[in-house]
Order: sequence, then structure tokens, then C-alpha cells
Amino acid sequence: MEKKLVICGISAGFASVFGTPIAGAIFGIEVLIVGNMFYEALLPSFIAGIVSFQISSKLGISYFYHPLRINYSFNELHFIEAIIAGIFLGLVSIIFIETLNFFEDMSKKLKIWAPVKGLIGGSILVLLTLIFSENFLGLGMDTIESALKGEKIAWYFFLIKIIFTSITLSFGGSGGIITPIFFIGATAGSFLANFLHFDRATLSAIGMINLLASATNTPIASSIMFIELFGKNNAYYAIISCIIAFIINGQRSVYPSQIIQMRKRRLVGNHRLLKRLLRIRKQS
Repeated sequence: MEKKLVICGISAGFASVFGTPIAGAIFGIEVLIVGNMFYEALLPSFIAGIVSFQISSKLGISYFYHPLRINYSFNELHFIEAIIAGIFLGLVSIIFIETLNFFEDMSKKLKIWAPVKGLIGGSILVLLTLIFSENFLGLGMDTIESALKGEKIAWYFFLIKIIFTSITLSFGGSGGIITPIFFIGATAGSFLANFLHFDRATLSAIGMINLLASATNTPIASSIMFIELFGKNNAYYAIISCIIAFIINGQRSVYPSQIIQMRKRRLVGNHRLLKRLLRIRKQS
């Protein structure tokens, strides 16, 4: 019963915050134990997600939805590029998690009074803000929306946000992890658009969802979230990219308490699937 209540709480919170009731319900089931979904909580999880979303909507909470205007036809080039995007976002996820772990270890080694530790972390953030800008403080919703509109974002934004987020969470700062993931993913996708044939808005949307799938090990919920937020256009590419990013990240997670009961490498049969796809691309 306690596990069901935890799942329902996660589902309700996710659905009401991001306006994605179906993805929220699946996220609650998928995130606790990777590789072993708790189907006994499926019905209460969906009820919690849907009801919380409806109540939030009735209370006047508005959500951002960005239906993608361009719908790319299915072809080998875009399919391979979706795989490349998944690999790239999986690597960004690894960088994010390892950076977060690095600063957490550094913080633990500082055997000092917690407020002083917070002062040190805050001072570092102030210095970094003076060097770069205030774009990396707070939720960064303006930057996320700019990326999703297809506006050009400086190439280094996702790297700097990784550092800001890692320092904040490691030195006593409060805040969630999902919105920073969206910031990092959207700006990383915007950067990747300089090298692929997808438009910037599409890759920002794919990047945002891919990093969520990879960093939290929730590829199913993330794939559904893409459709809820951005519509069905280019969903095939987003979903295959999500799965690739999820696999590339290996056994890592932004949630230390998350239990991973599967070996992801088995999903690709010793990488034979990727080899076949690359062989098809060379022959075309």
C-alpha cells in the first residue's frame, strides 16, 4: 500500500506540474524500479494523474504546449539522425550525472557547518553569474521556451546549466531536477540542430524529452510526454531517440535511490541493432 501511495503521489505531482496526465501516470510507475513496472498501481496511478491535472486546470493553472509545425516524412536519413541525436543526448546525460556526482562528493568531503557550505556554493554561483549571465539561475523557462520556438541559443548553454544545477543541488540549494533537465535537453538539442537536418525547434523538443528519458530512466513516460506536449508530428523520431538515449546512459540515474534491475546493453544485443542500421545507411 505504501508503494502504491508513493507512485500515486509522484504521478499526481508530475501531471499537475507539467500538464501531462498520461505521462505523469506512467512516470510514477516507471521511475521507482527500472525494468520492473508495478502494474498493481496502474489504475490508481492513472486516476491520481488525471484527477490532479483536472483540479490544477480548474484552479487556473496554465501549461505550455508547443505543437511542432513541421512534420518530417519518414526516411532513412532522418531515422539515422534520430539515432545520432539519441546517442548525443545520452552522452549529455552521462556528463550531467557524473558532474552532479562530482560536486556531491566534493561537498561531502567538506566537513564544515552546513550554512557555511551553502555560502561557499552560493558564492561560486554568484561568480559564475557575473562571468556568464543570469540565464542559468532559477527555472530558466524563458530559455526553454526560446529553444522550443526555434530561436538560436548559444552553444554552451547546456554545459553551463549542468554546472549551475550541480553546484546548487550539491551545496544545500533547494530545487527540483526535472526542469533543469528540460533546460539542458532543450539547449543541447538546439546546439545539435547546427549539424543535423531537423529544424531547431524539433531538435530542442526531442532533446528536452530525450534527456528526461535518459537521466531518469523513464523512456516510456518520456515518449508519451513528447506527444502530450508537442503533438504527434515527428513522434517516431522522438521515441526512437528516447530509447537510444536511455540505453546509452547505462546504469546511471539522477535519482540515487532508483533501483535499476536490468542491464541495458542486452536491449541492443551487443550493439548488433546499431550495426545493422548503420549498414542500411551505407547501402542507401
